[in-house]
Amino acid sequence: MQVIHSTHPYQDELLRRQLTAFLGDADPAAVELLRAHLEWIEVDSGETLMEQGEAGDSMFLVISGRLRAYIRDENGQERAVREMSRGQVIGEMSLYTGAPRSATVVAIRESVLIRLDKPAFNKLLASSAQASIGLTQQLIRRLQTERDRAPVEKPVITALIAITDGVDLNPFSEQLAASMAAAGRVQRVDSVWVATRLQALGLRADDEHNPEVGRQISMVLDQVEAENDFVLMVADAQSTAWTRRCARHCDELLLLADASEPARLHPIETDFLMLRPPRAEAAQVLVLQHDADKRTPLKTKAWLDRRPVADHVHLRRGSARDMARLARLQTRTAVGLVLAGGGARGLSQLGIYRALLEHGIDVDCVGGTSIGALMGMLVASDQPLDQVLQVARKAFGSNPTSDFNWLPLISLIKGQRLRHLVRESMLSLFGSDPDAEDLWKNFYCIATNYSTASEVVLRRGNLGRALRASIAIPGALPPVIFDGDLLCDGGTFNNFPVDVMRKMRGVGTVLGVDLSFKKPRKITHSEVPGTWALLRDKLRPRAKRRYKMPSMASLLMNVTILYSVSRQREVQALTDVYFNPPLDRVGMLAWNKLDQIVKQGYTHGNEVLQALGPGALAQLVRIRG
Repeated sequence: MQVIHSTHPYQDELLRRQLTAFLGDADPAAVELLRAHLEWIEVDSGETLMEQGEAGDSMFLVISGRLRAYIRDENGQERAVREMSRGQVIGEMSLYTGAPRSATVVAIRESVLIRLDKPAFNKLLASSAQASIGLTQQLIRRLQTERDRAPVEKPVITALIAITDGVDLNPFSEQLAASMAAAGRVQRVDSVWVATRLQALGLRADDEHNPEVGRQISMVLDQVEAENDFVLMVADAQSTAWTRRCARHCDELLLLADASEPARLHPIETDFLMLRPPRAEAAQVLVLQHDADKRTPLKTKAWLDRRPVADHVHLRRGSARDMARLARLQTRTAVGLVLAGGGARGLSQLGIYRALLEHGIDVDCVGGTSIGALMGMLVASDQPLDQVLQVARKAFGSNPTSDFNWLPLISLIKGQRLRHLVRESMLSLFGSDPDAEDLWKNFYCIATNYSTASEVVLRRGNLGRALRASIAIPGALPPVIFDGDLLCDGGTFNNFPVDVMRKMRGVGTVLGVDLSFKKPRKITHSEVPGTWALLRDKLRPRAKRRYKMPSMASLLMNVTILYSVSRQREVQALTDVYFNPPLDRVGMLAWNKLDQIVKQGYTHGNEVLQALGPGALAQLVRIRG
């Protein structure tokens, strides 16, 4: 950590703006008084700003850069809990409470901060009531909104590095910058741009032995960062000093690859990325480019297994829609769709998806449980809606849950028809047997791990197996063996997995389709009828039946999700747009009513979207291809 004794005029102006934003409506004199007590510091990539447990004697305001907070538990295990970028305050509570640091904070990349130490803080409080009130009010405001902050702040600086032949970064970065411009000011920076700026100062960018060159590049990048919402650093094709700086100076790193090339590591990855300081790594995102007529990505696993990436994105060359999706992910404005479980009622989710498309809303990420996982797979395939509906009609044309076991040792239903349904649907959509990571849109589904009594999020591995696990209702359908564990329906723990979507990289808006009933059904008779009474009642016309009892299969399907349904209000609060189609009269096994159920979902979807108003809808469609 190095103290800066002289600053550039733009840095002083940036500090003034940051303090004004931080203190709100504080008197300008109070802002100037605070400035006089601050100290500028630089922190290198990988350097520790503070250690958990040490005495807290100062607070910091991030001017530029990015830092990550780690917490060490009682077993000595350390985990990352938050990232902090410009404008955020670090370590402020120690000035009030004197308590030890609650986390270790490490710079992910070169960062510039200002520090206010304890003596200066006490002097400030004693000399200016206005500064004291403004500072205290802002800190209280921050504590009140702390839980609302995303664990990963949106990246300001994104670096682009090509890791295969056949990738031209210049047109790609220009197209990405144009798409991202809908979300804020974007500046594209490459080695030629930097060389031009240095030349105006009488310096040569390739003079690596001149320390003034490195200092001026850092100042230029800090200034560009201060003046823009997003910066794209475009690396050279070779392992140059500029490429090294791109790898070390970014918040997030896009690794661009031609998916038709071998999945081996590129020299740039081995030279720069694998040798970065511990805990200083920016998140790496693999961007795989495919031919425009590619039906579906395949063999993504080979690429992911070879590098420690935080996420991956599939793009078709020349697709404006796909580029817009990447732009939304990078600006943290992506739309995530969450689909709940609920038997045949889940078919309504296709109707809601149709309403979304007709309103111009592109879904970027999809997640679901049970039937919601199956519907989510159809959405994430990114095939034309007519084809998706055709596949669904064929799949559910015959009852997929009617192959009952005559000797039900492990489940009432054999599950062979369901297995066939999943396999045939994937062959119709993809022409192959893909993995979950091979879908055009990032996808996850929820299952329950019976072996460990825990919820499991399935993002990778054989897609058909993952879907069958998510939909394997305990007692009704056979469980699925996955990596040595026994998995069954995810509805037991999380039937409406909005919380998982909230944590997905890039997602800013969450749409949720819940299938639970708001009003419980009341039973009018006092005792459960006997077997023969129920059988006789089933033979009567529906309108004349006396007993409104669920079937055994429906009871099993519903009872497994009771815990998840009890959390309905909690998870509903996590959705930005909430759908709950009125399907009280639709049975859990009413597969033969597909078109009717889809239509009901479509009608409800239109009603909810129209109720949002033009302003809210405009927010959902602002970055489009």
